[in-house]
Amino acid sequence: MKFSESWLREWVNPSVSRDELSHQITMAGLEVDGVDPVAADFSGVIIGEVVECGQHPDADKLRVTKINVGGDELIDIVCGAPNCRLGLKVAVAMVGAVLPGDFKIKKAKLRGQPSMGMLCSYGELGIDIESDGIIELPQDAPLGVNVREFLQLDDAIIDVDLTANRADCLGMAGLAREVGVLNRQAVTEPTWQAVDATIDAPFSINVVAPDLCPRYLGRVVKNINVNAATPLWMQEKLRRSGIRSIDPIVDITNYVLIEFGQPMHAFDLNTLNGGITVRLADGVEKLTLLDGNEITVPNDTLVIADDKQAVALAGVFGGESTGVNENTQDILLECAFFAPLAIMGKSRRLGLHTDASHRFERGVDPELQHKVMDRATRLVLDICGGEAGQVIEAVSAEHLPKAAKITLRRSKLDKTLGHHIPDADVVEILQRLGFSVETANDAWQVTTATYRFDMAIEEDLIEEVARIYGYNNIPNTAPQASLTMPDHKEADISLKRVRSIFVARGFQEAVTYSFVDPKMQNLVHPGQEAMVLPNPISIEMSAMRLSMFTGLLTAVGYNQSRQQGRVRLFETGLRFVPDAQADSGVRQQAMLGAVISGVQNEEHWSMESKTVDFFDLKGDLEAILGLTVASSEFSFKGATHPALHPGQCAEILRNNRVIGYIGAIHPSLEKPFGLNGKTIVFELELDALLHARLPLAQAVSKFPANRRDIALVVDEAVSATDVMNLIRKVGENQLVGLNLFDVYQGKGVEPGKKSLAIALTLQDTTRTLEEKDITETMDSVLSALKTEFNASLRD
Repeated sequence: MKFSESWLREWVNPSVSRDELSHQITMAGLEVDGVDPVAADFSGVIIGEVVECGQHPDADKLRVTKINVGGDELIDIVCGAPNCRLGLKVAVAMVGAVLPGDFKIKKAKLRGQPSMGMLCSYGELGIDIESDGIIELPQDAPLGVNVREFLQLDDAIIDVDLTANRADCLGMAGLAREVGVLNRQAVTEPTWQAVDATIDAPFSINVVAPDLCPRYLGRVVKNINVNAATPLWMQEKLRRSGIRSIDPIVDITNYVLIEFGQPMHAFDLNTLNGGITVRLADGVEKLTLLDGNEITVPNDTLVIADDKQAVALAGVFGGESTGVNENTQDILLECAFFAPLAIMGKSRRLGLHTDASHRFERGVDPELQHKVMDRATRLVLDICGGEAGQVIEAVSAEHLPKAAKITLRRSKLDKTLGHHIPDADVVEILQRLGFSVETANDAWQVTTATYRFDMAIEEDLIEEVARIYGYNNIPNTAPQASLTMPDHKEADISLKRVRSIFVARGFQEAVTYSFVDPKMQNLVHPGQEAMVLPNPISIEMSAMRLSMFTGLLTAVGYNQSRQQGRVRLFETGLRFVPDAQADSGVRQQAMLGAVISGVQNEEHWSMESKTVDFFDLKGDLEAILGLTVASSEFSFKGATHPALHPGQCAEILRNNRVIGYIGAIHPSLEKPFGLNGKTIVFELELDALLHARLPLAQAVSKFPANRRDIALVVDEAVSATDVMNLIRKVGENQLVGLNLFDVYQGKGVEPGKKSLAIALTLQDTTRTLEEKDITETMDSVLSALKTEFNASLRD
């Protein structure tokens, strides 16, 4: 919002400089974007009167004038302005005057006629007003007075960038109130003689949507002179607020808009068909606006209508058919309170953001309308004449906003600010803001003002107290904190290390939504109950996930449909399993999931292109499990899962407790998820992974190790893991290495059997093992394998 400093000082005039005033306003949260002079620098320009004006004998477009500037002699000046005429009060740049751009006025002759100065236009004085000729000053302008003094040009336009919550400062009254509060000064509002009705002019006003328009005022003013001139003082105040003067009625409504922040509108009374009705549009009616554009009014938009048609967009724009023009004699002044939600977004949707909509959608004072109606009526009568009727009001008190009642606690105030402001200062600040305050039990019961729409909770009051007290008056106190060692167990594995391993193995981290499509989740977990959101974003995001599978498979399908032939993703997050034993009825469990699809490696000339299989992802998982330094605690066991392929699915166990699943996706899920080719996935409980066994330092044996390879023939159903666990158990301390390096079925091996080639490494830390020691250990291992699995050495 733009305003002139001199206008503000008419309301409140603190003993501070312009820069200090701007700094005060900025520090109070109303940021000053710029301070610009209302006119450029010039000197030597005074008020004069044209007492003679004749045609130049040698130039058709020049006039020879004599100007009275209040001295003993008249001044000869040659002027080329088309509006120069006898009796005009003008701005005269005397000989020696300096105009903007360091232009000095000297004695001159124009086509043989002497010219002892210059009659100035607004542009020549650096004043941003469009005009076709020289300045026309009021007839009561005193001769010989400096123009800068008469027009108050030693003034500045201050541009304040207001946040959306400070609609109360979108008028001089609010800005003055703010400056008065900051400087502890009383605000002097303008005074005027109240307008009593001199004619009986009833008018029908009906509000059909009281929740959107709780108050609507109208007043008829008859026999006005709309062609009267807008006073120069009003034109200047409007100009310095960024508003162009149009005609006296429009200027008056704009003036009270800037003065009090309350938009108004004037209808040509004789163009209205019947009374006024405030209602919602029907969605098909058209309205031609004051700017000439025709719109179709949406059905959720509030309109002002007469008995025949809509005549204005409520709180946004007037209609052309009922607008005031040069032939208008009678008007209906409108002043209303519209609920912010009734206006919010409507003007932007139609591309009609206006000064009125800017204020209404942020909120105006619902108690202001009667005062502004009287103020505007008085200005109309003073400037345009006429006779005023009574004020007609349609009001719904139950829908008018009420002042908020908020409790401000001393403890909360001190804790939030980190500084103690005396009780008396707190009460004074709140009262100067226009709030009523009652003290009770180390707290204050505060009733806010109706013009402060942004006051709703205790923190709002704390902000106001701090803002007015001055943020710079709150001392900078460094926070005090005692340093303590973090409660971190050495055996815990950080999630960062897990992520690093995945990234090092070519995975990308995915972050999917915790809420998923219930239909897709039911395919992954058929028949399993899920937590359903009461107010979901959409039906496709209405259920909380039961596992990481649904989100990861959806991500794979999304990437494959965009020509990503190799997908490797991992994700950590919570799953939400309904559980009657949980406090909230749902068990939230941290999970780790990963999925691979496509080829094993990126395309390369030296590598064979192979599709991923179960063991590729199992190898990645085992690399993660290796962080625990407890690989022997983990095992894999064939299992079934509704989302995984039968025969290609395994449970993941730690100390014989199931913590997750790994396997290939069931073929029936490939089409619903848009999967192309084999997809392998795993999921496990994160808590079961992030606890490691602390490594124990052991002496390195200085004695040689011995390797023995055996090829065992066992039943096809026997697990190699079970075989190797038995060998570890029997081999005891001498067995330091064990590796399965071949699995064979085929020629030389009976059907239903398989050959497991296993390497055993034997070593002792105290001596060199002799052949008989090695033989005894190997015999014990083979005997145990024979007994447990009916295993035999392959020929």
